[in-house]
Amino acid sequence: MGLTSHKVLALAALLAVVSFAATVWLWPRLARRSGRAVAGRIGLLFVTQVAVFASVGLMANNSFLFYGSWADLFGQEQTPGVVVDHEVGSRDVHIVGKQGLDVPGGTKPAVGGQIQKVVIQGRKSKIASPAYVYLPPQYFQQAYAKRTFPVSVVLTGYPGTAENLLKGLHFPRTEYDQVKAGKMKPMVLVMLRPTVAPPRDTECVDIKGGPQSETFFAKDVPEAVRTTYRVGTGPRSWGFIGNSTGGYCALKLAIHHPNVYGAGAGLSAYYRAAEDPTTGDLFQGSKAERDRADLLWSLTHRPAPKTSLLVTTSKAGEGNYRSTMRFMAKVKPPTEVSSITLTSGGHNFNTWRREIPASLVWLSSRLTGR
Repeated sequence: MGLTSHKVLALAALLAVVSFAATVWLWPRLARRSGRAVAGRIGLLFVTQVAVFASVGLMANNSFLFYGSWADLFGQEQTPGVVVDHEVGSRDVHIVGKQGLDVPGGTKPAVGGQIQKVVIQGRKSKIASPAYVYLPPQYFQQAYAKRTFPVSVVLTGYPGTAENLLKGLHFPRTEYDQVKAGKMKPMVLVMLRPTVAPPRDTECVDIKGGPQSETFFAKDVPEAVRTTYRVGTGPRSWGFIGNSTGGYCALKLAIHHPNVYGAGAGLSAYYRAAEDPTTGDLFQGSKAERDRADLLWSLTHRPAPKTSLLVTTSKAGEGNYRSTMRFMAKVKPPTEVSSITLTSGGHNFNTWRREIPASLVWLSSRLTGR
């Protein structure tokens, strides 16, 4: 059974309950002062605490996907990355694996769609990043054979993995359910993490002499996807959605590149680039670049972009409530802004899972696929 298996979590929880019950039941018999009794008490306490900590740890890992396997947890996953050489004129999306969606009949692409594990090679930025591409069932159906699809780039937070978007936030399954319910149109999802130069948090910024993260997301990803998949080319075909750091990036790309992204959704986003030990010196003393990375400054001092924005927050549990209100107050036409405000909800996967269905429906309503 895998590390993230629900059976493993259930087994650990059962062991914790049994150990606790055994401790309560046997404690009177071990109340004597003999060496065997003391050793028995120590053993019961040790087993119970290990079982409880294991249950809590497995529950946290299943929620946040810190480790994907036992080998990953114990540092035994040492398989090196593979460099893929691309000749001029070759595709910039290299497919390295395919899988179906976990729905009835999902092994057939025309029923459940297909999730492709890929490497996206950026020609301008020279950045190569792993990603997952979800192609909805309609992509493989004869009735849609000549149809181009809208596409949304999906980013997790820092320092998450693209796998979080599949197993933790369930983006493909959520889209599948919303399309099946008739609430949204099918669209292609391109799922990545914002950490394109690990372990550095580049905040989707082009760093002088360093990683060109903004160029990667603004130019390379759209170009690579357009030349590989049957998707629309104009800004009304392209959206961007993310949580936390990914939410900041989604709003930043939609505001700064409205000719590429016609809509951007920031779930629990912040509104200016973080600067801390994980980012290093992003702006190298440039006030102009620091100001540009501040979205409130951009909305105040730059021409309003023709794009649609969605922001999410909660009145209790999120630290971005007040800044989100200030952000919305600064939006001017032709920019459009919408919001999701929960009564309570922290900065975590459970909150984002509550917001993702409505966010995908909102994105779908803004994108045409042409």
